[in-house]
Amino acid sequence: MNELDSDIRTTLEAEVLETLLAHLRKRSDVQNIDLMNLAGFCRNCLSRWYQEAAERHGVDLDKDAARAIVYGMPYGEWKDRYQSDATPEQAAAFEKVMADPGLTS
Repeated sequence: MNELDSDIRTTLEAEVLETLLAHLRKRSDVQNIDLMNLAGFCRNCLSRWYQEAAERHGVDLDKDAARAIVYGMPYGEWKDRYQSDATPEQAAAFEKVMADPGLTS
């Protein structure tokens, strides 16, 4: 693969993130616990990473604002609309993921 110019790489990465966020907003049927169990990260992780990146760049972005960016609405509203209780199987898988620090970011 050819080396990408730094500016175009940043532009492409931003577009990829926008596409990922749009996809996750459409797929509200996919629970955060399922994302954690399969991939080791979820929408809350993305919002935390967004907040941490903002902080590194001197931008004041609180947890709620970062979550609203990722979820496309206030987090509480998303939870009320879409979040369901974890099944015992989901909870057991989550405990296994969380017990292995190499599996989560």
